[in-house]
Amino acid sequence: MTLLARSCLAALSLTGALFAASVHANVVISGTRVIYPAEQREVSVKLTNEGDGPALVQAWIDSGNANESPEESVAPFMLTPPLARVEARKGQTLRLVYLKEPLPTERESVFYLNILDIPPSARPGDERNQLQVAFRTRIKVFFRPSGLPGDPDSAAEQLTWKLVRESSGAYALECQNNSAYNVSLTDVHLPHAGQSEEAGVGMVAPNGTWRFVLKSLTTLPAGPLELRYTSINDYGASVVHQKQITP
Repeated sequence: MTLLARSCLAALSLTGALFAASVHANVVISGTRVIYPAEQREVSVKLTNEGDGPALVQAWIDSGNANESPEESVAPFMLTPPLARVEARKGQTLRLVYLKEPLPTERESVFYLNILDIPPSARPGDERNQLQVAFRTRIKVFFRPSGLPGDPDSAAEQLTWKLVRESSGAYALECQNNSAYNVSLTDVHLPHAGQSEEAGVGMVAPNGTWRFVLKSLTTLPAGPLELRYTSINDYGASVVHQKQITP
């Protein structure tokens, strides 16, 4: 299936930009992230085929390299079934099992679940022009050791921020995460002087930093400033935060 997966992904990268407005994936994942508590024997992930026809689904876990094929994956998990036919309007449950290979015990580790939705081929003799596009969905898998200090719900609120100067001359918001949890952020922006500087999205690793570049901000604004950002919790819900920073 390696050749099939690579061929489908190549077709997607070539045609997705051209036809994104008219096509969509039929197979969807219940949730935008997977939390794997270390003490659990396995975790289930539910797939649903919302299309009108059957779908062939290939699933695998990668350790951070989006170009990694299923056979190249070195993630310490077993995922079954790796290949499944999902009938129209039906579901499929994937079982994710940790293989007990050593992982850090003082912080979360992050991996990625890949779901490749391969559409059925056109029927023999059907001469109509048809667009066949394979869709890959990729979501985060957080492996959470037991006994971590603090809790994931408060990690985003406890982030610390400061304005720093980039070599390009623009300013950036440097975010420090002192917790043991990964914090996914969206809609980071800095309002000032009647306008709002957008800084994009990112995930701040445990005890790590991430810089959100404010590309159009080249002059240090007067403070204090009211930073606004949105975090994504364990349930995939958006949580809005405000924090005052001083330039």
